[in-house]
Amino acid sequence: MKHSWRIGKIFGIDIYIDSSWIVIFVLFSWVLAGNYFPHKYTTWSPSLYWLVGIATSLLIFVSVLIHELAHSLVAITQGEKVRNITLFILGGVAQISEEPKSPMKEFFMALVGPLASLVIGIIFFVLAVLSRGLNVQVSASASYLGLINVALAVFNLMPGFPMDGGRILRSIIWQLSGNLNKATKIASKTGQGFAFFLIFIGIFQIFRGSLSGLWLIFIGWFLHSAAVRGYHRVIMESMLKGVRAEDLMNKDFETVRSEMTVQELVDDHVLKKKERVFFVEDNNNLQGIVCLEDVKAVPRQEWPLKKVEEIMTPREKLLFVSPEADGRKILNSLTAKDIHQIPVIEGDKIRGIICRSDVLRFIQLRSELGA
Repeated sequence: MKHSWRIGKIFGIDIYIDSSWIVIFVLFSWVLAGNYFPHKYTTWSPSLYWLVGIATSLLIFVSVLIHELAHSLVAITQGEKVRNITLFILGGVAQISEEPKSPMKEFFMALVGPLASLVIGIIFFVLAVLSRGLNVQVSASASYLGLINVALAVFNLMPGFPMDGGRILRSIIWQLSGNLNKATKIASKTGQGFAFFLIFIGIFQIFRGSLSGLWLIFIGWFLHSAAVRGYHRVIMESMLKGVRAEDLMNKDFETVRSEMTVQELVDDHVLKKKERVFFVEDNNNLQGIVCLEDVKAVPRQEWPLKKVEEIMTPREKLLFVSPEADGRKILNSLTAKDIHQIPVIEGDKIRGIICRSDVLRFIQLRSELGA
C-alpha cells in the first residue's frame, strides 16, 4: 500500500500527503460538522455544516503547509536543500537535507514557523470580524481558523525538542555553550519531559471520563520518540565528523555477470558467498547492483528463466559516492532515501560498497572506544 502521495510542488519543493493525513482530515471534518458548528450555530442545514466543516479542515492543513513552507524558505535562503514537505496525522514536516550549521541559523529557521502561524491566526481573526455582518459561515470558519493557528503557534513554541520551541532552546544553549551535542541532549531531555507531561494529562483526563485524553497520550508518545531519535541522530553525525567514504566502505565485494540467471546467482553466490549485495559487471564495466531483495521479488519458478540484468538496479539509477565523500552526508542519504547500500566509485572503477550496517557498526565501535 502506498503511504504518501505527491500533490504538487511549491517554490520547487515537492508536497506530499501521508496516508495518515486522511484519517485526521476526516476526523476534523466530522468533529466540526457534527459537533462544533451545530452547537454554536443551530439554524444551519446539515449540508451547510458539512460544507463549512470540510472547507475549514482543508484550510487548517493549508495553514500547516504555510507553517512548514516558512521553515523551508528560510532554510533555502541559508543554503540548505529541502527535499519535500509531508502533511501527516500530527501536522506537517519539512525534510531538510542537513541540520543547521550554526545556532543562529537554527534559531531563525525554527522561529519563523510559529511566527507564520501567529500571523495567519491574526489574519483569520481580522477576517472573522470583517465578515461578521456579511457572511456568518465565513466568519465562523475564520474565527475557528484564527484560534487554531494561534494555538498551533503557542504549542510549537513549547520548549520540547524536536518542536520549534525545542529547537529554539537548543540554538540558545548551543550559542552559549558552543557544544551542539550538549545542547541537543538538554533540549531532548526537555522534550521528553514535556512528552511525559502530555501523557500524564491524557491519563488524568481518561480517569475523569474524557476520551480526548487518548489524543494527548498519542501526541506525547510521538514527541517522546521524536526527541529520542533527534538526539541519537545528532550523536551519530558527530561520530562521523571527519570520516570519509573510504573509511566506511567494504572493499571485499563480489561481482556477477548480467547474463547470469537468478538461479545461478542464488546457487553460486548468495548461498555460497553468504552475501546479500552484488555488483553487476561486464568487461570491467559496472552495469548495476543486484540485492537479495531483488531476488525475493521474483517468483521462485522464474529463477531459471530470469537474468540478473532484468532484476538489477541499473547504473544510471544508482546513488553512488566518491571515496572522499563525507560520512555524515552518506548517513543522511541512506536514511532519507531509505536505501541499504551505496557504491563507492572513483572514475569508472568500483572502490567498494557502504552498507547501512557498516555505518552503524563504525558508530558503535567509535562509541565504545570513546573516540
